[in-house]
Amino acid sequence: MTDVPSADPAAAEPFAETLRAAIHASGITLDRVAERLRERGTPVSLATLSYWQSGRSQPERAKSLAAVANLEALFGLPAGHLVRLLDEPKPRGRNVHRPLEPIDSVAPWADDEAYDRVVGGFDLSGDSHLSRLLVHDVVVIGADRTKILQRTRHVLRAEKDGVDRWIAVGWNEGKDEPSPDIVPLRNCRLGRVNRDERTGQVATELLFDHPLAKRETIVIEHDMTCPSPRPLAVDHERVGRFPVRDLLMEVRFDPAALPVRIARCYEIDGKERVKALTLDSTHTAHVLGMDLAPGRYGIRWSWGPSAERV
Repeated sequence: MTDVPSADPAAAEPFAETLRAAIHASGITLDRVAERLRERGTPVSLATLSYWQSGRSQPERAKSLAAVANLEALFGLPAGHLVRLLDEPKPRGRNVHRPLEPIDSVAPWADDEAYDRVVGGFDLSGDSHLSRLLVHDVVVIGADRTKILQRTRHVLRAEKDGVDRWIAVGWNEGKDEPSPDIVPLRNCRLGRVNRDERTGQVATELLFDHPLAKRETIVIEHDMTCPSPRPLAVDHERVGRFPVRDLLMEVRFDPAALPVRIARCYEIDGKERVKALTLDSTHTAHVLGMDLAPGRYGIRWSWGPSAERV
């Protein structure tokens, strides 16, 4: 699992230093840089650009390296100038000492620009200074085949003093549905809420009971509730922006409405894998993952003879 150093990582990162200096010298705002990258077909979110120039992460994926090439052209740098400053891709595991490149936590039908809208105005500075030790989702599907409960428990560890919040992002079953509500339950309280009605997404500040000291752990819980009438549920997906040590997802079905097929799925670096699952004696399917890289992880199911979603 990645431990994020409390010292400023940019001081030892030539790529971050050079990128930050190029942005400053150009006089172009970070918003405009993101817009130029979108125009060139290599979109990168504001949050990710901020992580790159601060040294909290570095581009490693193919689409990110293509964006770096466009940054070189945008700032009038020689081809390959920024790329040569990148470290070798870091190994993925418990002994890594810097974060992998974060991905954007958006709905499957949304994009980086939608992520910028929904988290706009939030303080994300502590995001990379929280180690994700455990994420546990419990989803309950009712007899009407809708989600009647989605409860999440996080076990987090601060890697610097003063981290005091978690930004939770959620979405409904489809982009044409109203956005859900995220309700704090344990060791956190509700802060600001931002909704993107174009994609049905919501971002919510969950403020800790107190600022954490370095290496202090906290357990927080929250629910995600969907407005009525609730749409038919066909999957549960979680986007891990940063590495996660342990991820446990459970989906429990009403015995009066069991799926025809059910499968686990995950997508890392644009590659998806799918594997069939079975229900246990409580009509529950679960997936346990350990030392996970940033990516999309979920459980899908089919209600009828057609199984296109699985």
